Amino acid sequence: MPDAHALVNDFVIKLRKRKIEGSKATAKQTAELLRSVISQQRIPHINQSGALIDAVKGVGEQLIAANPVELAVGNIVRRVLHIIREEDLSLATAAIGGLGLDAGSDDDNDVDGDEHPVLSAAAVAAAARSALRPPSLQTLLEDLPNSAAVPHASSSGGDSDGKSKSADKTSRSWKLKHNVIEAVNELIQDISTCHEQIAEQAVEHIHQNEVILTLGNSRTVIEFLCAAKEKKRSFRVFVAEGAPRYQGHVLAKELVSRGLQTTVITDSAVFAMISRVNMVIVGAHAVMANGGVIAPVGLNMVALAAKRHAVPFVVLAGIHKLCPLYPHNPEVLLNELRSPSDLLDFGEFSDCMDFGSGAGSTLLHVVNPAFDYVPPKLVNLFITDTGGHNPSYMYRLIADYYSADDLVLQRKPASRN
Repeated sequence: MPDAHALVNDFVIKLRKRKIEGSKATAKQTAELLRSVISQQRIPHINQSGALIDAVKGVGEQLIAANPVELAVGNIVRRVLHIIREEDLSLATAAIGGLGLDAGSDDDNDVDGDEHPVLSAAAVAAAARSALRPPSLQTLLEDLPNSAAVPHASSSGGDSDGKSKSADKTSRSWKLKHNVIEAVNELIQDISTCHEQIAEQAVEHIHQNEVILTLGNSRTVIEFLCAAKEKKRSFRVFVAEGAPRYQGHVLAKELVSRGLQTTVITDSAVFAMISRVNMVIVGAHAVMANGGVIAPVGLNMVALAAKRHAVPFVVLAGIHKLCPLYPHNPEVLLNELRSPSDLLDFGEFSDCMDFGSGAGSTLLHVVNPAFDYVPPKLVNLFITDTGGHNPSYMYRLIADYYSADDLVLQRKPASRN
C-alpha cells in the first residue's frame, strides 16, 4: 500500500490546484484517503480511539486548509471521526456488558478487574450514558451488542494472565480498526450510490405534463429527471443557462441526448417564465446546519422568483453535502471569486483597469463569485439519499451523522507564558 503521507500530500496539491471538481468526487476521494490513513496508523494499547482521532484530525486540518470552499472535505472528516467514536462506544458497551456477566456469575474467582481490556474513561462514560438514555426510534432499530462475543481473559496462572491481557488489548485495538475501516467502506459505498438512491424518489415528486425549471449542471438533477422519464412520466424542462460559465448549456445537451423535452432560457427570463413552472428542482454545493443552501451563482434569484409565485423549490443533495456548521461560523468560507475573464475580455477593458495610477483615472473592478447562498425560508424540500426532509429537520440529521466534539477541527493555538 502506498505511504499515507505521500497520498495526503498528493491530495492536498490537487485540492489547492482545484483539480478535483464536484462534491461527490471530492467526498469519495477524501473518504478513501482517510481509510488509508487509518489502516496504516499504529494504535497503542491505551487510548486507542484517541490515537485514531488525532491522526484523522491532523490530516483533516491539512485538507480543509487546502480548499476551504469545498465543504465536503470537512464533512467527510467529521463523519469519519463520528464513526471512530461510535465504534469505540460500541466496543466499550460490549465490554461493560461482559463485565456485568462476569460479576453475576457464581464463580467468584473469575472476577478480576485487571484481567479485562483497558477502556478509556471517555468510552466508559459514554457507554454509561448510552445505557441510561431513554429509548428512541434509532436505538430501538439498532442491534443490541453481543456480549457473548467479548473476549475474556483467562485466570490460570501469572504468566498466562500477562499473555491474556496483552492478547485482549491487541484484539480490541485490531477490532476497533477493523470496525472503523468497515464503516468507512460503507460510507464510500453510500457516496457512490447517492445519485441512484435520490433518483429512485423521482416518480413520487414529478407527475405527468409538469414543467420543471432548473439551473446549473448537476449530475444528481440529471439522474433524477431521467429516472422520472424512465417511469413513463412526460414533462418539460426549462434550463437557465447559468452565466457566466453557462453550465446550463451542458445540462440541456445531456437532457436532450436522453430524450427529454428541454428549453434553454436566459437567466434574466427566469422571473418571466416562473409562472408557467410547476416545480423548481436544483442541485446544491453544500447544505448548512440551518437548512440554508450554498449553490451555483444565480440560484438565489430563482428561489426568490419561486417564492413570489408560490412554486415549490426542491433541492437534491446527498448526505455527504450536509455541513454541520452554520453560515455565520468563522470556519466557513461561503464563496470564492473566480477569474474576471469569464465576464469580459481583458483587451477590450484594459484602459479601464486599476494599475495603481493617479487618483483621476477610471477604475473598473470585476467581481465573479462562484456561489450563492439560499436561506432556508426559500427552500420547501430537501431530497437526500435517506428520503425527503424539511429544512427545519437538518439539525436532527446532523445529530445522527456528526459528533458535537468534532464541529471545529482547528487546533487551539498554544498559550504563550
